[in-house]
Amino acid sequence: MAALTILAAVFGFLGVALGAFGAHALSARFREQPNLGDSYRTGAQYHLLHTLALLGTAWASSQWSSGLIPAGGVLFALGIVLFSGSLYVMALTGNRKLGAITPLGGLAFLAGWTCLALGVLTSA
Repeated sequence: MAALTILAAVFGFLGVALGAFGAHALSARFREQPNLGDSYRTGAQYHLLHTLALLGTAWASSQWSSGLIPAGGVLFALGIVLFSGSLYVMALTGNRKLGAITPLGGLAFLAGWTCLALGVLTSA
């Protein structure tokens, strides 16, 4: 599915750009507050990992016909925005209240993996 591939490319670009931004532009801030740096790095790690999952769902949707597969891709994208996005903003602002959003992104990731698996299983 072209839309999922384009979305993966955009998220991949943003993941690399935000990772580099954190490693270089924010390095002094993160030396002063290492826990913020840890949160930012976790966000970048999950962001890039699930960008690859999103790319995988684009491929899988061309192999199997289940509508659950592209739904999984949408959930991966939502997870990146909620999970990684909340960690990025929390690390940049120091606002810990945003940590309440992070688990929702984690649930979206889990639901995305579930949709991917069930989509392939039910189409095989």
